[in-house]
Amino acid sequence: MNEKLSSKDSPNNQKWFVVKTNSRAEKKVEERLRNIGFEVFLPLQTSISQWSDRIKEVSKPLISSTLFIHSTELDLKLIYNTPGFHSVLHYQNKPAIVRDFEINNLRILLKQDSEHQLEETSSIETGDLVEVTKGPFKGLIATSIEVNRNHKLIVEIESLGQKFVVHVSKSFVKKLV
Repeated sequence: MNEKLSSKDSPNNQKWFVVKTNSRAEKKVEERLRNIGFEVFLPLQTSISQWSDRIKEVSKPLISSTLFIHSTELDLKLIYNTPGFHSVLHYQNKPAIVRDFEINNLRILLKQDSEHQLEETSSIETGDLVEVTKGPFKGLIATSIEVNRNHKLIVEIESLGQKFVVHVSKSFVKKLV
């Protein structure tokens, strides 16, 4: 585990890759990969769990056994001996790449702050590509799937085949041209 990232690879060659872990090993693998110099993103969602004797706030991975690593394809070989590591997701015999905006969308989905201001919106229809301009999902780019008092938006991470539905106030959304 003492190998560090190769310095000959420029940061411009770095992409986001999907790392699969053993069951319930996501946090340990994230820590180990950070310790050898990788930029790692493990999307966690916080929930309240209740047992008979206590109530506790628990952070669980949004996508089980999955985390994202920002690396060059060449440096991916350094992670294969990491305890808890299972595999790198492949597509057409190459490591699957997750686009930067998809990682950004995940980060926005997990943000907790919000700002509430109302403003007029243009008419948005089902199927329109929209951007959230205010609130906890600010910056999110998604597809409108339902138009009523609030919008329902689909956020898709295409390379993983995962979709999430979020509810956003009409006043927080603008149509992209």
